[in-house]
Amino acid sequence: MDQNNNVFDNVLQLIGNTPLIRLNHITSNFKGQYFAKVEGFNPGHSAKDRIALHIIEEAERRGILKPGDTIIETTSGNTGFSIAMVSILKGYTCILAVSSKSSPDKIDMLKAMGAEVYVCPAHVPADDPRSYYEVAKRLHTEIEGSIYINQYFNDLNIDAHYKTTGPEIWSQTNGKVTHIVACSGTGGTISGISRFLKEQNPDVKVIGVDAYGSVLKKYHETREFDEKEIYPYRIEGLGKNLIPTATDFDSIDKFVKVNDEDSAHSAREISNKEGIFVGYTSGAAFQALKQLSEDKEFGEEDVVVVVFPDHGSRYMSKVYSDEWMEKQGFFDAIHENSETVGYIK
Repeated sequence: MDQNNNVFDNVLQLIGNTPLIRLNHITSNFKGQYFAKVEGFNPGHSAKDRIALHIIEEAERRGILKPGDTIIETTSGNTGFSIAMVSILKGYTCILAVSSKSSPDKIDMLKAMGAEVYVCPAHVPADDPRSYYEVAKRLHTEIEGSIYINQYFNDLNIDAHYKTTGPEIWSQTNGKVTHIVACSGTGGTISGISRFLKEQNPDVKVIGVDAYGSVLKKYHETREFDEKEIYPYRIEGLGKNLIPTATDFDSIDKFVKVNDEDSAHSAREISNKEGIFVGYTSGAAFQALKQLSEDKEFGEEDVVVVVFPDHGSRYMSKVYSDEWMEKQGFFDAIHENSETVGYIK
């Protein structure tokens, strides 16, 4: 069928070309212009669709992946969903090692997409045999005809965003973008965008978002891996307890850290004030934007693009659950439970 008539052969043709949407309300007191690259418009509802398709098709092109093979990956949920979606349409078996920190919604969605899911404890060292990294490696050695995507150490992760997300942002802003704010987990999204944009204009400032409890910010500043930085936190898909080679630290200008509570409320704020239903990591990205604005990072002429990488549907049992928020102690004098209508008891 003719794609010009908005008819597609399958959902994979809908990956990429996500909209850039002006933020009108939540940034009204900030200096500059603000736009969100809303990756929830991908068919798999996250930026991870881009890397799943690119890495799998590159493996096919190189002859590494053959019909009937098995694809194995570690994931906090979004990458796994994207790989499962691509695997369905290309006829591969999909096995995922998932962090127990992932929301029940994400895990159920992975199973609904036909993936075999191994839930692994989140708060163990990366080299612990129970970690989702090590479980995926073990399954790869045990299963004949399998490939391990290994998004944290796969340069194609960066390449996917260099070839798609970066050029899209440059085109959508007519080359006027001055700042990029994006979360860093594997680092592929921010690194690929940065490499492309800095080739077009070296003055574009790229700011990474890290979580308290993660090692990335300090490693960027010192090139030292400090285990003392590591402690449990709740945000999924952001920060790391290891150093991913899929992060090009030299292409990132600075990092800012955000906490669990503020990021959760920022996600709710985006949904309530902009009508864009985003996930926890998008909330973290906007929380960083707030902190940067308070620190007078931006000027009146700046064009700031913040990447919203995920969709709110993955977090119904977490940040959009009043019960979960209460259990975390996230409703307090600063953050009252005012975003949602209460139930009569």
